[in-house]
Amino acid sequence: MVKPLLAEWGERQVRLSDNVSVLVGDENGAYPSGNSVLVEGRGEVALIDPSVSVVKKGGAPVAIDAIINSHGHEDHMSGNGFFGDARLHIHNDDKMAAESLDGLLNLYGLEGQPRIDFAAQIQEEFFYQARPDAQGFDDGHTFDLGGVSIEAMHLPGHTRGHSGFKIDNVFFLSDIDLTGFGPYYGDAWSDLEQFDASLHKVREVEADWYVTYHHKGIIEGRDLFIEMVDKFHAVIDRRHREMLEFLGEPRTVEEMVSNRFVYRPHVEHVFADTVERRTANLHLERMIKNGEAVEVESGKFQRVRT
Repeated sequence: MVKPLLAEWGERQVRLSDNVSVLVGDENGAYPSGNSVLVEGRGEVALIDPSVSVVKKGGAPVAIDAIINSHGHEDHMSGNGFFGDARLHIHNDDKMAAESLDGLLNLYGLEGQPRIDFAAQIQEEFFYQARPDAQGFDDGHTFDLGGVSIEAMHLPGHTRGHSGFKIDNVFFLSDIDLTGFGPYYGDAWSDLEQFDASLHKVREVEADWYVTYHHKGIIEGRDLFIEMVDKFHAVIDRRHREMLEFLGEPRTVEEMVSNRFVYRPHVEHVFADTVERRTANLHLERMIKNGEAVEVESGKFQRVRT
């Protein structure tokens, strides 16, 4: 087990309060890296989502007592093994992803060669190490570090256990990352309806600072946050409209996958088709429930004309 070091972060450690700072990842936390949140209490220090950058840099600026994962994706768990002497906490619904590599791959729903390829990538590029000692938590759980606490808010949809965290005047959104790409709900453990509800829920959170794990990073002020979260949320409706337009004639799910509603056509990823398939099926479920589309013949769906 690697012994964590104390690393110099300089300007890449951005302090938002006396207790909370952000360890900004490479390229402002763009995947495969991310923006980790450091919370320093009088009694203990916690690091939320230790990124690839934290591991490559040689550790955090202070000793870490507890690691908290916002959810069970590889990029949020890169430092789980690196900080092997620290307690590990993750929402009960995603705990299996921290406990074993198979648990993580099951969360994605990958099978066959994509599962084999991604397993290799997770271990080589994200330093994945299983933590069978992971401790679960649920919505509303409070981590008391002494003089400062971290309150967990369950925000499912991205994964079943995806959570945000409120610390003083800071709210960490994790993978509600407010990018133009929009919400990601393409895993076996993703859920469109839950993600929709979670986006309404975070809109009500009042804070001075909002932090995303990727890209946008540190956002100052509620007004800007509301503007950004509304634009992010609107991507769901845009995808839905584009899919309905595509279903102007009978189409199969595989035709929807080939058309690419999530990723651009040139993007290559071991699980791109899996993500497109899961996303298409979730939107089809919504369309059928709302009376917007029907299965016109076995395996083919078409928009209901009004």
